[in-house]
Amino acid sequence: QLQASGGGLVQPGGSVRLACAVFASGFTFDYLAIGWFRQAPGKEREGVSCIGSSGGSLYNEDSVKGRFTISRDVAMKSVYLQMNNLNPEDTGVYYCAAQKLTNCSFRREWYAFWGQGTQVTVSS
Repeated sequence: QLQASGGGLVQPGGSVRLACAVFASGFTFDYLAIGWFRQAPGKEREGVSCIGSSGGSLYNEDSVKGRFTISRDVAMKSVYLQMNNLNPEDTGVYYCAAQKLTNCSFRREWYAFWGQGTQVTVSS
C-alpha cells in the first residue's frame, strides 16, 4: 500500500531524494498525512519529517537542521523527501507512514500504515 524508494549509497555531502508512493485503492491521498521516519542501527525509529493533508509540514530540526525538504504530489499520489548535505549520522532505514490526518505528527502510534523501508547509507 505504501512503497518507499530512492535509497542507496551516497557520499558525505551528497543528496538523495526518497519517494513514498501510495498504491492501494481505498486510500484517498488528499486526506492522508505522510510521515518519514528513520531507524539507525541500534537506535529507536525517529521522525524525520512529515506533511499533513493540509500541506503543513514538520521537521526534526535536531537531526535535519534545514537540510531536508518534504513535498507532496497529489497527481502522483506520492510524497518526496529531498535530503541534502548528508552525513554519516543520516544512515539508516527510512520508512514512510500514512494516516488520515489534517496535521501530521512524529508520534509513530498515530500512523496505521507503513511502507517497507528503504536503506540510506552515507559513507565515503
